[in-house]
Amino acid sequence: MYPRRILAALADLAPAGGERVLDVSKGGQPIVWLPEPERAPRNRTVDRLAALDELHRDERILRRGWAWVAGGVEVDGAGAGGARRKVRLPLLTEPVRLERGLRGYRVVPAGDLELTPLVADREVAAALEAAPGLGGTAWLRGRGSADWIGAAAAAAGIAPGRVVTVDGAMPRISDAELVGYAVAGLFVVRDVTSAGLRDTLLNWAGRDGLDGTALARVYGDPVPVGPPAVDEIVLSPLPLSRAQREVVRRVRHEPVVAVAGPPGNGKSHAVVAAALDTVDRGGSVLVATQSRHAAEVLGDLLRRYPAAVPVLFGDAERRQAIAAELAEGAAAGADDRRIDADREALAAAEAKVAAVTSGITAALTVEQRAAELAAWEPLMPGLRVDAPLAFEPGFDVEAALRLLRRATPVVDDGWWRRRRRASALRRLRRATGAAEPVDLDRLSAVLGAAQAAEAAARLAATGGTDLGPSWDALADADDALAEAVGVAMRNRARSVHRWSGDARRTVAALASALTSGRNRRREALAGLDGAALVRALPLWVGTVTDVEDLLPPVPGMFDLVILDEAAHIDQIRAAPVLARAKSALVVGDPRQLRFVSFVADVDVAVTLGRHDLEGYGDRLDIRRASAFDVAVGAAPVTYLEEHYRSVPHLIEFSASRFYRDRIALMSRHPRNEHADAIDVVHVDAGTVTDGVNRAEVDAVVAVVKDLAERKTTGIGVITPFRDQADALEAALLAAFPVEDIERLRLRTGTVHAFQGSEADTIVVSLGLADGDSPARLRFASDPHLFNVMVTRARERLVMVMSVTDGSGIVGDYLAYGSAPPRAACRPAAEGTGWAARLGAELTAAGLPVRAGYPVGRWSVDLCVGDGDGAVGLICGVHPDGIAAHLERQRALRRMGWTLHDAFASRWSHDPVRAALELSSELR
Repeated sequence: MYPRRILAALADLAPAGGERVLDVSKGGQPIVWLPEPERAPRNRTVDRLAALDELHRDERILRRGWAWVAGGVEVDGAGAGGARRKVRLPLLTEPVRLERGLRGYRVVPAGDLELTPLVADREVAAALEAAPGLGGTAWLRGRGSADWIGAAAAAAGIAPGRVVTVDGAMPRISDAELVGYAVAGLFVVRDVTSAGLRDTLLNWAGRDGLDGTALARVYGDPVPVGPPAVDEIVLSPLPLSRAQREVVRRVRHEPVVAVAGPPGNGKSHAVVAAALDTVDRGGSVLVATQSRHAAEVLGDLLRRYPAAVPVLFGDAERRQAIAAELAEGAAAGADDRRIDADREALAAAEAKVAAVTSGITAALTVEQRAAELAAWEPLMPGLRVDAPLAFEPGFDVEAALRLLRRATPVVDDGWWRRRRRASALRRLRRATGAAEPVDLDRLSAVLGAAQAAEAAARLAATGGTDLGPSWDALADADDALAEAVGVAMRNRARSVHRWSGDARRTVAALASALTSGRNRRREALAGLDGAALVRALPLWVGTVTDVEDLLPPVPGMFDLVILDEAAHIDQIRAAPVLARAKSALVVGDPRQLRFVSFVADVDVAVTLGRHDLEGYGDRLDIRRASAFDVAVGAAPVTYLEEHYRSVPHLIEFSASRFYRDRIALMSRHPRNEHADAIDVVHVDAGTVTDGVNRAEVDAVVAVVKDLAERKTTGIGVITPFRDQADALEAALLAAFPVEDIERLRLRTGTVHAFQGSEADTIVVSLGLADGDSPARLRFASDPHLFNVMVTRARERLVMVMSVTDGSGIVGDYLAYGSAPPRAACRPAAEGTGWAARLGAELTAAGLPVRAGYPVGRWSVDLCVGDGDGAVGLICGVHPDGIAAHLERQRALRRMGWTLHDAFASRWSHDPVRAALELSSELR
């Protein structure tokens, strides 16, 4: 029963609802009245709204309101003691986009209609939402609109004195009275948030079946799990690292899996791979993200690979697209013949990879054994005396090794086994010519030396090892296998066995529910057959906010829930999502920005006592513990350390300062290792007035203009402070027309708004000045905020600042950014092995050479050349074995490396000849 008590406690700690907003123009945002609801004029005000929406495209802030109440209303009592409050409120809204034309804009719906949340009675709200033709031009001009406006406004507690139908220009609004207007208008919603979750959590607390959900798993005692099945095969349409494959394996067997990692570390790949694997094994998955942008990133990644097709519901806009697609009906689905054909194609693709891999493995095994000959050579005379036949031409080393294994004691469990071992030892001695005193250890050394000698002789006879064509064949075979895996996954996900009659009826009911208003939709969703729905549509991806508005409230409806960006999600919002699945994969980075809670410690303590949950104080510390923190307390963490996003100069500060050098840069390459990607623009005489550093605002605009002149696109402008962000937004709107904002792909906002996002170029306005308050300094220097701020850029970061005090984290970062990027590796001449001797000769030939060039957790034996033309030379089998050698080759090729085999056997261990030949090839 403890999951119910946990949900009830979270409900007590949840906010009951949002602020009672009566004026959507608050803060000076304009309202553009639309005589033609589907069109907006081309003027300065509308251009500004279009540009503003483009600057915040991930947040979807532009709305069209249908049916307004405007004027003034008396609050805080009646008569002379009351206060008058401005009202500019749409009773019905929808997200929209503006499509620009020569003479005006077309207003395009980008989401479904929403009744004002001020109508708290759900039955009344559902009745209002059921009005025929609601929200269209015909409805607005119809006779019933005035009655609807009066009823809706009264239900919202702001009944107007009269209702006016606006046929032409909007009349002047007087705040002396409250009037209803049948008119459409454009406006901006600044903070798009969900309503309070108290009722939702209480509803969940009353449901049965919670004990078997991910919610119970996360808040319960840790479940013991066995060691990971490291040899279990993971096939995926996505290329995966070793750690990412570990995530998939863990999700198959463990009820709670926690994954952490720094920015750009492939968390999205791990999430998508685990989701597709679960669906392919017959399960269902809900992926819930913190932000709409994160949902779209996952959606784009899924579309890039052929696999199970997801239902994407990142925001209200997607509901219409989903409803339209589902209303068309589903095809018959893949039949057994198609599934069998996919299975055969997949088996053929696996066999091709296995065949190519086997050939490479055999060649590397010979190379590996031959490389051991140098260690055996000092011992060879004595070994030849002890076992002379072992070194004769035609000696069968493999057969002798089999005899050695039979002769080696493992378990002494009877005379028969001892007799067989003795017989094998006698046969081994006869085969090698060894006398009676030569023991097993000596014979083992003899065969090791014989193997090395045989391998070296074979390489000498065949001209050495060069696997160039084989690596190309392996890459082609890997691509074909990934394609076959994806096709098989997609067809199995939509097989006829998933699309039963119940499933089709449930999907049709879902399509109908999605076109209803919020309150009707909730009722319809609650009545759906959840099991049938996820059997037909097993993969869902969207935001935490929209989960409650789209999915039936069924405990354990999904087999797996993946909670992304979980360190930024509080427990109150995470709980209903976790309750919808049987197991959980929780992904996050505790070193980035976290959620903000205003719940007092005393309220938490009192609530836990009221629900008899004192023993859960560590897990239910909702003021400090995020959804990720709770999951970490329930399961071990898989850490994804490899970084794929940014050039080295942009990430190494965070790697050292915040992650204790646990970031392995897969993005490092000679083309970018020396790139000075951090520019600092010092602003003289900057001061902060009313939270705004105006000198920095002007400097940022100048920087963006310079970037525009250099044809730079993909620009983000960020700052730690809300007031500074508003000033930057206004300045950019004044400096750039909407066409330029679109072309530059220019975005702006606070650091908090950019968490989870990225851009090619980031311009930071630090917003501080000398003599600033300690509170502002502490805020901008917060490690979580600073980490996010300096890791959003892929290619370049421009820091605009007027503060001259170089202390603390700001000063450390400026010192780091001012220094040249650090060298990655040692000169090639160090050491005495083949790679060092070859590197020395290549250096003498005039080529830039470095040894042990680090790329992520791998290293390239020799890196030859600079810039885009640099190549990697692989001079020996990887020290960790052939499996590691294969994985390194695949990983480096995926990152764009050109690799050449440069084994000593190709040139009979002559580095001079090797350098001459390679120099001509590489120049």
